[in-house]
Amino acid sequence: MPIFSDNSEQRTAFYQELQRRERQWWQARHRLIILQEREMFWFGENSIIMWLLWQLVGYVVVAITMMLLSKLFEANVALWQYMTILGVQTAFFIIMLVMKGRLANIMQDNIRKADLVREQMLNEMVILASDSIFPDIHAHAPISLQHIHERYDAQLRLASLQCLLQKEIDAGRLLLSQREIEARILPPELADDELTPHADGMIYKSLLQLQ
Repeated sequence: MPIFSDNSEQRTAFYQELQRRERQWWQARHRLIILQEREMFWFGENSIIMWLLWQLVGYVVVAITMMLLSKLFEANVALWQYMTILGVQTAFFIIMLVMKGRLANIMQDNIRKADLVREQMLNEMVILASDSIFPDIHAHAPISLQHIHERYDAQLRLASLQCLLQKEIDAGRLLLSQREIEARILPPELADDELTPHADGMIYKSLLQLQ
């Protein structure tokens, strides 16, 4: 079935733009997830242990590197030179540890900006979907998430469709079958392979048809 075969080229153009926005949304989501993982790693509850561990690893790497360089260039490295380099490394570590709070604030600011970009991309997708896939979905409801996915030639991710349709549910224009309560509470962040087993049973009904 051609996409939007019952309508004009304009809706198809909106759909193509929606696909482009979807890619930007996933990129924004991916960046946000990376930043959140970095924050948890470097500034989480057990972050001080990770800082100390990486400092220890740094000592070992520097010591091994100096030994290899001394053998490679047949140079004698005095003990005080080792101690000087390790001292500088320790001083740098202490400075970074003192600035940990400030670095955490910078990371939080980057996360807020990334989350804002992600939300902006999602809002733009909703606007485009309102002029493309939403009218088509309402016209053919009740319809499953899997059928919607196939209707648009599987060019949008299941997770993207589920997230967009949730916006219609929140706005009171769509209803997700109550008998699929487990699928109904799946968060939008779930990957496609986690949504796939539920897609056939997620039946969307249009409340606009009742008005």
